[in-house]
Amino acid sequence: MGVLAPVAAGAQAAAGPNLGNTAWVLTSTALVLFMTLPGLSLFYGGLVRSRNVLSILMQCFAITCLVSLLWFAYAYSLAFGVGNDWIGGLDKMFMAGVEEDSLTGDIPETVFAMFQMTFAIITPALVVGAFAERMKFSAMLLFSALWLTLVYAPVTHWVWGGGWLGQMGVLDFAGGIVVHITAGVAALVSALVLGRRHGFPTTAMPPHNMTMVVTGAGMLWVGWFGFNAGSALAANGNAGMAMLATHLSAAAGALAWMTAEWLKYRKPSVLGIVTGMVAGLGTITPASGYVGPAGAVVIGTVAGLVCFSATQFVKRVLKVDDSLDVFPVHGVGGMLGTLAVGVFASTELGLFKGQGFAQGITSMGQQLGVQLVGVVTTVAYTAVVTFIVLKLVDRLIGLRVGREDEIGGLDIALHEERGYDL
Repeated sequence: MGVLAPVAAGAQAAAGPNLGNTAWVLTSTALVLFMTLPGLSLFYGGLVRSRNVLSILMQCFAITCLVSLLWFAYAYSLAFGVGNDWIGGLDKMFMAGVEEDSLTGDIPETVFAMFQMTFAIITPALVVGAFAERMKFSAMLLFSALWLTLVYAPVTHWVWGGGWLGQMGVLDFAGGIVVHITAGVAALVSALVLGRRHGFPTTAMPPHNMTMVVTGAGMLWVGWFGFNAGSALAANGNAGMAMLATHLSAAAGALAWMTAEWLKYRKPSVLGIVTGMVAGLGTITPASGYVGPAGAVVIGTVAGLVCFSATQFVKRVLKVDDSLDVFPVHGVGGMLGTLAVGVFASTELGLFKGQGFAQGITSMGQQLGVQLVGVVTTVAYTAVVTFIVLKLVDRLIGLRVGREDEIGGLDIALHEERGYDL
């Protein structure tokens, strides 16, 4: 996603918005919100046990509401306001200056702010998959608010808001660094700090409703076109290529994961093919507007295989209870895709060529170096700040529900409701 500065007031009235670009970003905004509500909600809801399904749906819904108001109050300003290399200023608090005729690039700033809001919504919503079935609802709300403020907004500014990573020439078209690495690393830290669910890893904890999982996964796939192709912020060939790359990577990731699982366990699972799809989508996200179709197929295939192996390693070898595999799918995928941009953005790869490196960067090695800096610094910063936020929340109100509440299920314990009352 290119960094677009607000247009001066005098130029706004003269030029006006590009209607085609505006229409496409409006559509993309709805698609990205559709990814969280209902896509991610159903995907995650089906993956947990039946006694916790409402808690997951509630968390996704509440995060949508909370983040929307925080984005309005100050987070949009911290991410995209005029500031320094590290953080935006407070000039856009409460959407000051975001008016009907103000532009960001050639689209209304209202549309840009709303589009970016949907990214801010889904990122902390992804994290809840790591601590599913055991975190207090109040703790989840406080953690999400602090994490949005201290992790998501600054990293967004670094990459897309005119900050230091963007100035270095890091390529992150739609959120490999901003969304997937931050969410994945936060998920891993959360799983480690909260500890395992009671019964893990000796007790089987299969998804309670695979039909719901596949429904949500299908919605994610469709919504992801707004996520990636919408990040062109224009209705043009760049958006078209991003959409094509996104779809091909998702298909390749799904089949690669399914095949790896088929070979290892003798049967291909529905859970495997949809998880591979998500891995393919997450991994292509930072690269989608910079690579070609052939490069996207390679990225998706590698994503399916690598993320499958990472999931096995985290769950079975390390025995880390990242409940819904957020880190091995989104975190590992985000890192892999961010580094892959440094290779497949090259215009010198024949059939596998991309759209070129960042301005001022002339070699694959140089671009890879910048991408690596983006990955390493984001991982380190996110891990440290997430740890501090979790410890602060634990000290203030406690992170985890009691043993009896966890065993009985969060739906009854926290919300006095059941997902199913047959």
